[in-house]
Parts: sequence; structure tokens; C-alpha cells
Amino acid sequence: MTESWKRRVDRLLNPGDDDNKWMDTFIIVLIAANVLAVMMETEPEYHEAYQQAFWAFDVFSSLFFTVEYVARLWICTLDEDYRHPVFGRVRYAFTVMAFVDLIAILPFYLPFLITMDLRILRAIRLLRLVRILKMGRYAHAVRTLTNVLVRKKEELAMTWLVLVLLLVMSSSGIYFVEHVEQPEAFRSIPSSMWWSVVTLTSVGYGDVYPVTSMGRFVGAIVSMVGVGFVALPTGILAAGFNEEIREQKRGKDAETFGYCPHCGEKLIPGEELD
Repeated sequence: MTESWKRRVDRLLNPGDDDNKWMDTFIIVLIAANVLAVMMETEPEYHEAYQQAFWAFDVFSSLFFTVEYVARLWICTLDEDYRHPVFGRVRYAFTVMAFVDLIAILPFYLPFLITMDLRILRAIRLLRLVRILKMGRYAHAVRTLTNVLVRKKEELAMTWLVLVLLLVMSSSGIYFVEHVEQPEAFRSIPSSMWWSVVTLTSVGYGDVYPVTSMGRFVGAIVSMVGVGFVALPTGILAAGFNEEIREQKRGKDAETFGYCPHCGEKLIPGEELD
């Protein structure tokens, strides 16, 4: 009997392709409404006028997400990886999504557990914005982005390493050529990194800039190099999205047709179509 109820709850919270996904839709809408409520609550006039409504909505949302979290801990033993009734649930509690679920409800309970300055409590309440991370469990687009980041992690890591090297080299160069003329603006290499960041990213706030001829030469070189290298992560992510979408499409084709419509060969997910 218990196993039957577990499977019903599991199909509700983790629906398959053929199941009704109304619960997923409801949770996504509730998460979005929570984020909107937190943002609107920071407006003094809305906070004063609708304080009770914000509080009631927070209570409802927190209790709902608490029930969802407990239910997921209860049904996780259906998965072979978490079969043990105690240690399996402990393992599940330390997974990324379970941890996000826990962080999403903790801000509601912390004020009841800890006595602290009210300003700190307000900061804790802003942590409710973490609930937007729960969408990763339900939103296909977020899962696609995660797959792309995992697929391209080596290329992205190498790109960021190059950017860090450029940051150190450019901040060191501008420090040595500008420190004498502008000891306050370029007082050290770490402080010069602010100029390097805004120059490499082509933002150029203009609050700190070189005044010597050599400094302007260094600045021009850094700006031109930055245009090329800062665009690299964008190209890598674009290629990753293209590969991920093509792979998903190939998988759907294999699942839908079973056989290649051109040659009649049996399709294998991930295999190129002629």
C-alpha cells in the first residue's frame, strides 16, 4: 500500500512523457510568483500596503515547498541509487537539487530558530530569491543550459584561464607605465585590475584612464585584445547550444520514427541522419 502511494506521488512530482504535468506547471508559476513578490516587497509603498498579503503568500509558498521537499525525501527510495531507507535519503539530501530545495525553504524557518538583528532577518528573507533555482528541476531550457555548460566546461575553463592571464598582464603593464603620473588611480597592481576589467570587457566607465602616451598605447592594445578574447565564451556557448539542440533532435527522431526515413536503417539516439 505504501509503495503504491509512493509511486503515485513520484509520478506527480516526476512525471514521465505520457503523464499529466500540471504539478510541474503549478510549481513553476509559484516559483515565478515568489520571485516577483520578493522584488515587489522591496518597494516601500507596496510593502506597507500589502504587508499581510506578502506574509500570507510567503507562508503558503514555504509550507508548500516544505511538503514537496519532505515528499521527495520520502519517495527517493524508489530510485536504486537511494534504496536504503536511511542512508539513501541522506545521500539524496546532499544532491544538488535537494540542497537547492532545502535552501529555498530555510529562510522562512530561520527567523523562528535564530534570534538576531532585524536587518539580518531582512537579508535572510531576500534569500527566498534562491527559489528561482528550483526551476532547474522543471524547466527544459535550464536543463539544456546545464548540459551545454557541462559539455563545454574544458573549453570555458581554458578561456577563463586566458582571460585571467590577460587581466594580470594588462594590470601589471598599466601600473608600471601610469603609477608615477597617477599614484592614486594606479597605486598597485591589484587596484589597477579594475581598469583592466572595464577595458578588457569594453565597458570603459572612464573613472580611471591612462594619461601618458605609453599608458594610452597599452590601453589601446588591451582594448583590441579584449574585444577578441571576451567574445570567446559567447562563441563556445553558441556552439554548445547548437550541438545540444541537434543531439536532442536526433534523439527525438529516433524515438519517433525508430527507423531512418531515407535508408530504412534502425536509428540509434545520437547517430547522424543521412
